Amino acid sequence: MAERAGWAAFAARRSEGLERRFLASGARVAVIDARDTLAEGLGAARALSDAVQANGAALLFLIGRREASAVAAAFEAGATHYLTSPFAEGEFAQALRFAKRHADRLAGGHRAAAGQAQMTANEAMIWRWSPDRPAILTLSPALAKASGLAEGGVEVTRGQAQRWLGRGGMRAALHAVSRLREEGGVTPFAHNAADGRRVAHHLMLEKGGARGPSVIGHVQPLDGERSGASPRDPLTGLDDGHGARRWIEARLARGEATILLVIGLSRFDTVNAAFGRAVGDTIIGSVARRIERIAGPLAPHRRMVARLAGAEFAIGMPTPSTIDEAELLASELLAAISRPFVAGEHVVTLTARIGIAGSRPDERDASELLRRASLALADAREGEAGRVRVFAEGQQSRRAEDRRLELDVRLALDEDRIEILWQPQVSVATGRIVGVEALARWRHPVLGELGAEALFAAAERSDYLVELSNHVQAKAIAAAAAWEGALADLRVAINVTAADLAEPGFASRMLARAEASGLRGRLTVEVTESGLIEDLARAADILADLRSGGLRVAIDDFGTGYSSLAYLKALPLDTIKIDRRLAQDIVGSPRDRIVVRSVIDMGRSLGLAVIAEGVETEDQLTLLARAGCNFFQGFLCAPPVDVRTLEELVR
Repeated sequence: MAERAGWAAFAARRSEGLERRFLASGARVAVIDARDTLAEGLGAARALSDAVQANGAALLFLIGRREASAVAAAFEAGATHYLTSPFAEGEFAQALRFAKRHADRLAGGHRAAAGQAQMTANEAMIWRWSPDRPAILTLSPALAKASGLAEGGVEVTRGQAQRWLGRGGMRAALHAVSRLREEGGVTPFAHNAADGRRVAHHLMLEKGGARGPSVIGHVQPLDGERSGASPRDPLTGLDDGHGARRWIEARLARGEATILLVIGLSRFDTVNAAFGRAVGDTIIGSVARRIERIAGPLAPHRRMVARLAGAEFAIGMPTPSTIDEAELLASELLAAISRPFVAGEHVVTLTARIGIAGSRPDERDASELLRRASLALADAREGEAGRVRVFAEGQQSRRAEDRRLELDVRLALDEDRIEILWQPQVSVATGRIVGVEALARWRHPVLGELGAEALFAAAERSDYLVELSNHVQAKAIAAAAAWEGALADLRVAINVTAADLAEPGFASRMLARAEASGLRGRLTVEVTESGLIEDLARAADILADLRSGGLRVAIDDFGTGYSSLAYLKALPLDTIKIDRRLAQDIVGSPRDRIVVRSVIDMGRSLGLAVIAEGVETEDQLTLLARAGCNFFQGFLCAPPVDVRTLEELVR
């Protein structure tokens, strides 16, 4: 029925790899026929829901009339439209048109949808056969590259095609072509490729030719080496970082030489900022399709393609691949990514950089190979010329080594290597510890113990700032919630960045955490003043929500930037924390003391508590006390300490 309504239909009779197959097809509408198998249909909808939503598609759910009460369950599973049987063919065709219209609206209109369709056509893995030239197959550029059948051209002989299809595959293809020319419609066939992987071809007739219509075949990998496994990245259908690491570890464990490419899109954050996250997500999906078609499931030697995080991808090349082949592949990838992308009404041009590293003899650590490839990527990003870098033993660049921290942040988060230490906050008047600030510490396997400043700076450069901040906040709150005895009444301060405040739903998540942990009345959020808040009005609303929920708000590192006075005027605050450099200036010149006293007077005049950071000497504390400072923290009391030492200090 779909074919008679003018649609190109691809059938999926198995649930394995369903999400990947849908994404690879480029389809705008998914139809799930659950009229006789409701439970299986709901499972398929759940498997497709993330991919449908992330890629602006539609999902039409067909359901039996006796099970019409399950419509709500279908929508909850991810359906966007439904149709109850029995229905006429015209009703089904109309339902498809409604679903397509929904997908077009999500894409930004008919013109934009046409642009996306053209982009999909340009990148489709298809072949054509004409009875006018019976011994020749014409391959699309994407299929020619993915299959390795053609170098520098898109026409292959029947003999070349048979080597790829295999003898059984060629027989299945000839039978399918014969059946298609007799019956019309869409005729699929599947076969094992020469390397053992399962591939499906969906055949249709195309008008033209003196001796009859041509045959067009859409090629779709049914499964890869991870047969039956579902992709873990819903936006792209690729493996994620965990899957990439498992793939590498499996090969290293077998002693196979492995080459890894890490691809980083350049300044992709500007795309999200300029066009919005929806457009950015669409482009990420399109980038994934281009990478996969060049280096993915149909390529030789079972390569791995994964999205590591954000705008970074990885390709694994197992033995017998060489570094020269990896560099050639990198050049093809850069050329493909540089072609314009269509998303909604926008046309976006991107650039990328690529780092390459090969495994060492007897190596078994996937993290180490990932680290070296990431160092090569960092070198490529820093270099003035050349967008591909190969990690060479003993020749790693100084700039790449300098960026070790930002590249290792991802591994530190994955492996939970970030610790929480606590720095006491002391009442100037009584000398009692009344609160603590939660600070992150990272025991780097090479560089040793690193403090919060270096850690967060590295995370900001590597686009993991929000993930790191969220990890530290959650870990600190969970730890403080378990305190008893001498620690049970301490106030707990956690750091919040400008990037956190920009995240949708931040206030509600933070309040929910505070409520669940029992810290609602003891928690203070410290907003770092050096991290510029661009939308002060929105930030003020978020902080007001936190205060109304029982939390206190402090401005951290006060006096380090040009926005201090603007923050005081715009943000609802309880406390200002004087930056350590400013606080230590109080023992400097008379001019320095006047500046520090003025800051303290300003805070107290606004009804704010004042905390001085970085207090190291009795002289500093005495002068700060005379100036009216309420609290202090610093090495004069204690450096950041673990919870056992903190309990001893409080007692």
